[in-house]
Amino acid sequence: MRPIILGILAAFFFAFTFVLNREMELSGGSWLWSASLRYFFMIPFLVLIVMGRKNLRPLFQEMKGNPRAWLLWSFVGFGLFYAPLCYAAAYGPGWLIAGTWQITIISGSLLIPLFFRGNIPLKGLAMSMIILLGVALMQLEHATDLAPKEILLGVLPVVVASFAYPLGNRKMMELCEGRLDAYQRVLGMTLASLPIWLVLAVIALSTAGLPSSGQVTQSLLVAICSGVIATVLFFQATDMARGSLAKLAAIEATQSMEVLFAVAGEVLWLASPLPAALSWLGMLLVVVGMVLHSYVSHVKKPIQASAQDISSSAAP
Repeated sequence: MRPIILGILAAFFFAFTFVLNREMELSGGSWLWSASLRYFFMIPFLVLIVMGRKNLRPLFQEMKGNPRAWLLWSFVGFGLFYAPLCYAAAYGPGWLIAGTWQITIISGSLLIPLFFRGNIPLKGLAMSMIILLGVALMQLEHATDLAPKEILLGVLPVVVASFAYPLGNRKMMELCEGRLDAYQRVLGMTLASLPIWLVLAVIALSTAGLPSSGQVTQSLLVAICSGVIATVLFFQATDMARGSLAKLAAIEATQSMEVLFAVAGEVLWLASPLPAALSWLGMLLVVVGMVLHSYVSHVKKPIQASAQDISSSAAP
């Protein structure tokens, strides 16, 4: 149960991303700065944490041993995850992005054959469909108000991100094989993804100028809440369920709570109108689906993955 609780806490802090990114876009901030500033701000916090735990040297030794893999999967897990989310925030409201992001629940399950010898957990996938049905109901009342361009540019980038995040996370879990803790892994992936953030920052500087003080402050909040707290909590949860396919899928299902937290955040922070009855029904389905997903993961016999199983799908 502890990994599930950690997953829900991670979802709460992840929700800050959708609300604050939308606020930055509404105030005229560039999505390029929103994406790059978060990871720039994450570095000093993570360095202090890892140094305080005396784990900095082992991290650098691990990264030095396989730099290409670190650069590749950090680019996938962080670069192709967060840059598309920030881009989508320029074209769609926070609730749409948070709702579409729940595709990652199914994305994670569909990626399982890349890491383990076994079948996709169909029961867990069925529970994920209940969650997605709830998400669809939540968005239905708003979808008629969106132009086709908003739907296309606000949805497709998030779909890319929904596959990139679990793929990068699981590939790094596979690469590290338990030698690094969550703090080390997040710091390592942040450092390895710096090239993409530097490129985006240069483009932002040349096209939009320096970020406003408000965008800097909000990016700092996103970095602390989502980049550090939420990411570490989520990585800790997935590390605890590393050997069980069903439990790993259940933890990824807890991210459905981001929708509820994002709706609450937009109502309280951005003064958005309260959801209608159809949306509340959707929220209920999200919660019920998450609970059923957790139940299925505990009653089903865990499928343990041996080191040989994991290494057989290692990146070239």
